[in-house]
Amino acid sequence: MLEPNPSPAPRQPDSTITLQVPTAQAMHELGERLARSLHGGEVILLSGPLGAGKTTLAQGLGEGLGIQEPIVSPTFTIARELDGTLADGTPAHLIHVDAYRLGSNDYAPGQAQADLLLDELESLGLDEELEEPGTRTIILMEWGEQMAVALADERLEIRIQRPTDHVSAPIGRNEPTADGERIVTITPVGTRFALAEPADTQA
Repeated sequence: MLEPNPSPAPRQPDSTITLQVPTAQAMHELGERLARSLHGGEVILLSGPLGAGKTTLAQGLGEGLGIQEPIVSPTFTIARELDGTLADGTPAHLIHVDAYRLGSNDYAPGQAQADLLLDELESLGLDEELEEPGTRTIILMEWGEQMAVALADERLEIRIQRPTDHVSAPIGRNEPTADGERIVTITPVGTRFALAEPADTQA
């Protein structure tokens, strides 16, 4: 059973990279490049506001893993399981989680946030996967920032920021589009990840 981490694993500040991603296509390509660097057993936390491009990056990651099924936001199903292939040709199992609603229930008296989140993960059968992903399993969690207290020590945190002066939406629609430059910060937590800055994202 997954337990709250008593002392969070240290981030690796020297390995943190920040990228300017100018278009949705570039975000998709970043996801593809990320997929080619995975070996299985990774937990990836993907966070950012609505319309930031989280699902676009996830779609690129899915394509990079050779997944044939469409990668869509799992908001209404919480989690989807998809099969693909790692860069070395071995099978890959992607668990794509939307944590937006996890932890959204009311607290019981005296119940800590971490305990509440862990209870919800356990009810979904995700607690063991997050504690110790299989050697060919990749966990990709959108809206993962609220789950940080409950996750395994070894993880990759990806934060997508959307500069406000680049937000535009069609007339009559309130939600932002996926257009405009994004700032992507990639931070390894623990010692598993050794990052090298991806190739040019301006293309």
